[in-house]
Amino acid sequence: METVKLREEYIKLGQALKAAGLVSSGVEAKMAVLDGLVRVNGETDTRRGRKLYAGDIVEFDGEQIRIED
Repeated sequence: METVKLREEYIKLGQALKAAGLVSSGVEAKMAVLDGLVRVNGETDTRRGRKLYAGDIVEFDGEQIRIED
Protein backbone atom coordinates (compact mmCIF):
# COMPACT_ATOMS: atom_id res chain seq x y z
CA MET A 1 0.00 0.00 0.00
CA GLU A 2 1.32 3.41 -1.02
CA THR A 3 1.08 6.33 1.38
CA VAL A 4 0.64 9.99 0.52
CA LYS A 5 1.65 12.49 3.17
CA LEU A 6 -0.47 15.59 3.51
CA ARG A 7 1.32 18.92 3.23
CA GLU A 8 -1.87 20.80 3.99
CA GLU A 9 -5.22 19.92 5.57
CA TYR A 10 -6.28 17.84 2.54
CA ILE A 11 -5.26 16.68 -0.94
CA LYS A 12 -7.55 16.38 -3.95
CA LEU A 13 -8.26 12.95 -5.39
CA GLY A 14 -6.58 13.59 -8.76
CA GLN A 15 -3.49 14.98 -7.04
CA ALA A 16 -3.28 11.94 -4.74
CA LEU A 17 -3.34 9.55 -7.71
CA LYS A 18 -0.47 11.48 -9.31
CA ALA A 19 1.50 11.77 -6.05
CA ALA A 20 1.33 8.00 -5.54
CA GLY A 21 2.51 7.38 -9.10
CA LEU A 22 -0.64 5.49 -10.11
CA VAL A 23 -1.23 7.85 -13.06
CA SER A 24 1.27 9.86 -15.07
CA SER A 25 -0.78 13.00 -15.66
CA GLY A 26 -3.72 15.03 -14.48
CA VAL A 27 -5.62 14.08 -17.63
CA GLU A 28 -5.10 10.37 -16.90
CA ALA A 29 -6.30 10.91 -13.31
CA LYS A 30 -9.36 12.80 -14.56
CA MET A 31 -10.32 10.03 -16.99
CA ALA A 32 -9.87 7.28 -14.38
CA VAL A 33 -12.04 9.14 -11.88
CA LEU A 34 -14.75 10.10 -14.41
CA ASP A 35 -14.85 6.51 -15.72
CA GLY A 36 -15.70 5.30 -12.20
CA LEU A 37 -12.47 3.33 -11.76
CA VAL A 38 -11.50 4.95 -8.44
CA ARG A 39 -12.91 4.06 -5.03
CA VAL A 40 -12.56 6.16 -1.88
CA ASN A 41 -13.18 4.41 1.44
CA GLY A 42 -14.86 1.54 -0.41
CA GLU A 43 -17.21 3.64 -2.56
CA THR A 44 -16.84 4.69 -6.20
CA ASP A 45 -16.28 8.43 -6.48
CA THR A 46 -16.38 10.38 -9.74
CA ARG A 47 -15.30 13.74 -8.29
CA ARG A 48 -11.69 14.44 -9.27
CA GLY A 49 -11.63 17.37 -6.84
CA ARG A 50 -12.85 15.35 -3.87
CA LYS A 51 -10.92 16.38 -0.79
CA LEU A 52 -9.06 13.56 0.95
CA TYR A 53 -8.05 13.75 4.58
CA ALA A 54 -5.79 11.68 6.84
CA GLY A 55 -7.16 8.14 7.16
CA ASP A 56 -8.83 8.01 3.75
CA ILE A 57 -8.09 4.99 1.54
CA VAL A 58 -8.09 5.27 -2.25
CA GLU A 59 -8.26 2.21 -4.52
CA PHE A 60 -7.34 2.22 -8.20
CA ASP A 61 -6.14 -0.47 -10.61
CA GLY A 62 -5.61 -3.03 -7.84
CA GLU A 63 -3.52 -0.62 -5.77
CA GLN A 64 -4.35 1.19 -2.53
CA ILE A 65 -3.25 4.60 -1.28
CA ARG A 66 -3.47 5.64 2.38
CA ILE A 67 -3.65 9.35 3.12
CA GLU A 68 -1.58 10.29 6.19
CA ASP A 69 -0.69 13.44 8.14
